[in-house]
Amino acid sequence: MNGFFWFLKYIALGPLLRAVFRPWVTGVENVPAHGAAILASNHVSFFDSIFLPLMLERHVTFLAKSEYFTGKGIMGWLSRMFFKGTGQIPIDRSGGKASEDSLNTGLRVLASGQLLGIYPEGTRSPDHKMYRGRTGIARMVLEAHVPIIPVAMIDTQELMPAKSKLPRVRRVGIVIGKPLDFSRFEGLEGDRYILRAITDEIQYALWELSGQQYADVYASSIKATTPSLNR
Repeated sequence: MNGFFWFLKYIALGPLLRAVFRPWVTGVENVPAHGAAILASNHVSFFDSIFLPLMLERHVTFLAKSEYFTGKGIMGWLSRMFFKGTGQIPIDRSGGKASEDSLNTGLRVLASGQLLGIYPEGTRSPDHKMYRGRTGIARMVLEAHVPIIPVAMIDTQELMPAKSKLPRVRRVGIVIGKPLDFSRFEGLEGDRYILRAITDEIQYALWELSGQQYADVYASSIKATTPSLNR
């Protein structure tokens, strides 16, 4: 854990978030104290990537979209400082070779024994529903041979509704589920039907924890066809 992250977590940002938003967390015992694991989370707010790393004892490395590292203005600077300072990794989400590079980056994080945070939907929900997961997470689970832990962020979407310039004060929560075991599929990471089955099981676990409405389409497709939701 680098010095800047320690400073944010225990002196600056962490205590402020706890005092203002009074986040509650259940299931922390499901996060291993040591060793690599994947935290698979729903994604309804920019703040998901802030609350989860700051509320857990262990450091969590997220594969974060590259736009978080290139924003302009004060909010862009704050975002860039937070994500760089807390050791998050920018990824290109354009698909093709970029997706393969992201997968390999995640595998390197896991190989070093760290916690890796992933949003299976691939992007933030445009309307607070849960959408179909991308199968890259299933490949990573089978290739890395690590436990995968479902995590539901609760009510974080209420902090910064569309067109809001400042966060609202709302209580938020984190529900951490029991690890999912996919060892029965070992060696089948090349089977696209197996990858889809694993991904759907992960999404089902997240749906149970979050209580969100589920839509069996990709969130990126909704954003592409409804530009007003793509924020």
